[in-house]
Amino acid sequence: MSDQRPSLWEVFKSVLASFFGVQKEEIRKRDFTYGEPSQFIVIGLILTVALIAILFAIVEGVLYFVMKG
Repeated sequence: MSDQRPSLWEVFKSVLASFFGVQKEEIRKRDFTYGEPSQFIVIGLILTVALIAILFAIVEGVLYFVMKG
């Protein structure tokens, strides 16, 4: 385990892993010890909005094709 702040890419990967409920204990400890909460919050919000937008687009696409045909 590195004794330094996680990079932005590492924070992104940690937040993405948390969306799926999988995270190594070592990485979780690093995040809580050296991570900056604001980075996790901002990236979490961005990924949440992206997930909602993707789901909305999928539903709209399915409804479009169902109503069209």
